[in-house]
Amino acid sequence: MTKFTGYIGTYTKKTSKGIYSFVLDTEAKKITDVSLVAEIENPTYLTVTNDNQHLFAVGKEGSLGGVSAYSIHSDGSLALINSEYSEGASPCHVSVNADKTLVLSANYHKGTAESYPVHTDGSLNSAASIIEHTGTGPNPARQEKPHMHFAGFSPNDQYAVSVDLGTDRVDTYKLVDGKLEEVSSLSVKPGSGPRHIAFHPNGKFAYVMTELSNEVIALSFNAETGAFEELQYISTLPIDFTENSQGSAIHLSSDGNYVYAGNRGHNSIAIFQVNEETGQLTFIDRTSTEGNWPRDFVLDPTEQFLLASNEQSDTLTLFERDTVTGKLTLLQSEIEAPEPVCVKFLNN
Repeated sequence: MTKFTGYIGTYTKKTSKGIYSFVLDTEAKKITDVSLVAEIENPTYLTVTNDNQHLFAVGKEGSLGGVSAYSIHSDGSLALINSEYSEGASPCHVSVNADKTLVLSANYHKGTAESYPVHTDGSLNSAASIIEHTGTGPNPARQEKPHMHFAGFSPNDQYAVSVDLGTDRVDTYKLVDGKLEEVSSLSVKPGSGPRHIAFHPNGKFAYVMTELSNEVIALSFNAETGAFEELQYISTLPIDFTENSQGSAIHLSSDGNYVYAGNRGHNSIAIFQVNEETGQLTFIDRTSTEGNWPRDFVLDPTEQFLLASNEQSDTLTLFERDTVTGKLTLLQSEIEAPEPVCVKFLNN
C-alpha cells in the first residue's frame, strides 16, 4: 500500500468549514487531495477507531458543545451518525478505546473529563460520567481554574488518564461500566501547564508535553496501581530562546526509540531519544515546521513520514523520517489547509 488517507481537524473561525481529508502518496512523497469531508463547527480534535470504521470529533453548534460520531466510507468520505452536545464550550480533545465501547473527551473551558459509551453502530450514548476538577495554578492568566486538555487511555485500555493544564495535574481513573473513578493523581511542577501525554509502547513510561514551560516530563507508570512518578524534565526549546512559545503535541515512534514534541512560537518539533532502561530522554535535534503555530503532527502508518499542522499559517508540512536516527528531512511545505489543528491517519 502506497497511499494513506488522513483527516484534519480545524478551527472554523476564518475560512475552514470543518473536517478535511488528505492523501499521503508514499511513492511520490507528497500530500495531495486536501478536501472537505464534513461540515461541522470547530472540530479541533479527532480520533479514528482501530478498525477504521468510525471517526469521533469534538464540535460545537451555537451555544452547545460536545462530540460527534461519523462512519468512514471506503472512499474516505464521512457520514454523521449522531452528536452528543450539551450547553457550554466544546471539548478540546477526544479519544476512543481499542474495542470502541467508550469515548473520552476533555474540556479545557469547563475543566471536565467526560465518558461516552458507544453503541455497536458507532453512535454515542449520553455521557456516563463527568469528572469536574477544582483548583488553580501559579500562572494567573492561564491557571485561574482547571483546564483539562487531554483525556485518553493507558496501554491496554486499563485506565483512563486526564491531563489538566490549569492545575498541573495528571490523574488516573479506573473504568467501571463506562464511569470514571479516580485512583491516582500526580501533581507536576507548578506552573508547567501539562497539556498532552503519550505512553511508551512498553507500558512502563509515559511522556507529558507542558504548554507553559515547554518541557517534556518523563514519567514511570505503574500498570497495577495506575500511579505515575516523575523521572525527568527536559526543555524542548533552545536555551537562548526568549520569545513566546507554547508546547503543543507529543507522540512516540512505535518502536519506543523516539519522542517528538511540538513548539508553537518557536515553530519547531523537538526530537528526543529514549533510554529504554531508565525512560529518560536525550535531546537529538530540532526541526522547523516551516509554518506558524504547529499545533499537532502525526507519524504516518509506515512511520517513514511525519506531517505537521501549522494552524496560523493555514499549512501542512511533510517530512521524511529517518527511522534509525529519528531525524526529519523536509519534503513539502506550504500545503494549503485551512486552520489545521489536529492530524490523524487511518490505520494501516
